Amino acid sequence: MFDFNKMVTAHLKKEGSWRKSVGRYYPSEVGGCMRKIWYSYFYPTELQPELLKIFEMGNIIHDFVVKILESEKNQEVQLLKSEFPLKIETPDFTISGRVDDLVLVKTSGKTVVVEVKSTKSIDYVKEASEAHVMQLQLYMHATGIHNGVVLYIDKGNLQSKQFEVNYNEEEIKAIMERFKQMHQLLSQKLLPIDEAKREEKKQWLCRFCEYSEKCEKNES
Repeated sequence: MFDFNKMVTAHLKKEGSWRKSVGRYYPSEVGGCMRKIWYSYFYPTELQPELLKIFEMGNIIHDFVVKILESEKNQEVQLLKSEFPLKIETPDFTISGRVDDLVLVKTSGKTVVVEVKSTKSIDYVKEASEAHVMQLQLYMHATGIHNGVVLYIDKGNLQSKQFEVNYNEEEIKAIMERFKQMHQLLSQKLLPIDEAKREEKKQWLCRFCEYSEKCEKNES
């Protein structure tokens, strides 16, 4: 009768590849592999259908979280903002992104930045990932709100885990230095080291990297 998988793929398909511009960077990238980020600026690729579906599932999960936070049945927190933009300007480059949620915790009176992440299985989530913490640190820095939570939602059963993150100025300095290094490498067209291969915590990224062939050849 009809192929719904095909319909979903057609619906999510984005025409052409999204070209990034050197000098504009994104909080979601900073904790990833520097070499992969570098390649994405010079060799933009069209996102594959399965990856688009994963991203869309993340959007659906976040929409669900917003419904919960807005619900009159929720007596614990008040949703103040959702999906709002932020920008950090430096003399050499701009960091721009979108914050998932900002909530007021009614019992403590604290305002908290919430970063929502979906996961295939909540059982394997033992702590907030370094990349997600770095992303949240940037959001806390940009908003001036120094209380944060990374909220993981299981795609299969909507079970969740959350991890509090406190603002850390030293971490922000390290993150901004990383952005500075990335900007210099991109501006000078110098290929970064293959850090995902060298760091145990990041090695899993190589299994899903669309630039793995270029990386093996050290192509620049």
